[in-house]
Amino acid sequence: MGRYRPPAKKGSPYITVEGMAALEQELDCLWNKRRPLVVKALSTAAAEGDRSENAEYIYRKKELGEIDRRVRFLSKRVDEVKVVSDTPKKTNQIFFGAWVELEDDDGELIQYRIVGPDEFDSEKGFISMDSPVAKALMKKLEGDDVTIKTPGGVINYYINRVQYQSF
Repeated sequence: MGRYRPPAKKGSPYITVEGMAALEQELDCLWNKRRPLVVKALSTAAAEGDRSENAEYIYRKKELGEIDRRVRFLSKRVDEVKVVSDTPKKTNQIFFGAWVELEDDDGELIQYRIVGPDEFDSEKGFISMDSPVAKALMKKLEGDDVTIKTPGGVINYYINRVQYQSF
């Protein structure tokens, strides 16, 4: 028997309209396109005879299990997230969905978008609202100075711009 692992802490239940569309698209692709192909390949492999030594059968069985786990997760997550599509009244203040341009002490510019935990992507500059950086930025105004504690040390930023459409 394995070690006990407590359930993972659930992320915030908020998501942008684009994030929700991406989750629904992934769910649709898995269920309607990928799963039927794997089921067909699995039945072909099963028809070949002895399943205990059939690598193709074993591989497809595992792949189908992974797809089904992801489909279950996405189905539950799509039902429990709340889509945030409204722009706040104070557009110069940082809330969920904001695009933020920060300037560090060296004058380097960094752009982030604060999104839900299901849609963060560091390459695009999307950070989760549950991250330490986003928590430090929330409710700050354009023109404010922010001090953020990171594992690498303390970083100071100046908030150059806040907007609710991409830069």
